[in-house]
Amino acid sequence: MTLSLRSEDALIALRKIQRVTEIASKRLALTAGLTPSQLSVLRLLSESGEVSAGKVAEATQLKHATITSLVDKLEARGFISRRRCDEDRRRVWLRLMPAGQTALQTSPDPLHEMFTRSFNHLPDWHQSMLISALENVTSLLNAENLDAAPILDIGELDQTPE
Repeated sequence: MTLSLRSEDALIALRKIQRVTEIASKRLALTAGLTPSQLSVLRLLSESGEVSAGKVAEATQLKHATITSLVDKLEARGFISRRRCDEDRRRVWLRLMPAGQTALQTSPDPLHEMFTRSFNHLPDWHQSMLISALENVTSLLNAENLDAAPILDIGELDQTPE
């Protein structure tokens, strides 16, 4: 099957996006030992102080199960602390620890933040055009119903789901 030149161009552009996401995730893993999702949680805790796990899930747009897994990993490394709420034992409060603050200081900017800064400088019409085009690509790939947070992340490098 031969591809049309335009579809090849589109596939190359998609692959470049995929590659830059992989490269940024690997760079973050090598420099700070974190995934972009873990870094987002640490940044949120740095900005907000003690926060409930539910609020972290809401703010990052990650599922509660994903947050639980992230919290387990971050707590095991001494980056955050977790405590049960006294009034409601189902609620868990999270706080950034000094080791987590150090990890934040040594971490490069995540790719999604660089994208957001650049995207926000585009005129509204251009932003709308890009969103429409990207939504069309998700439709072409039958990916409309996939859950996704606004974080450019390939997940754990060892292929263990978060």
